[in-house]
Amino acid sequence: MALSDIETLTAAVREFRDARNWRQFHSLRNLITSLNLEAAELLELTQWKSDAEIDALPGDPVSGEALRDECADILLYLLLIADVAGIDLATAARKKLEKNAAKYPVDKAYGSRAKYTELTGDAPR
Repeated sequence: MALSDIETLTAAVREFRDARNWRQFHSLRNLITSLNLEAAELLELTQWKSDAEIDALPGDPVSGEALRDECADILLYLLLIADVAGIDLATAARKKLEKNAAKYPVDKAYGSRAKYTELTGDAPR
């Protein structure tokens, strides 16, 4: 997602919110809570399903739409959180990738699911 896309989406969600006078409900605490509730709804789409059924979700018209909707809800709340907190998401994401690259160097993390505190030596290739 390009920076202009993030800015455009943030402006659109702000406009949507403001047209409904919802800013009064959008404290940082409430937005973070709402993001987590939406993440739980995304998780609920996978409850009691096999890996194969979960992998098939995007291709099913009804389940695929639900998956897209929940992902969009999460993104919209994240944009509002970043907006309220003054976070430049694109910059924050790039910096986090740099931190992760330092924690998970390719020679140690390649093909491994170990947490960075558990990485030792060379990972198998």
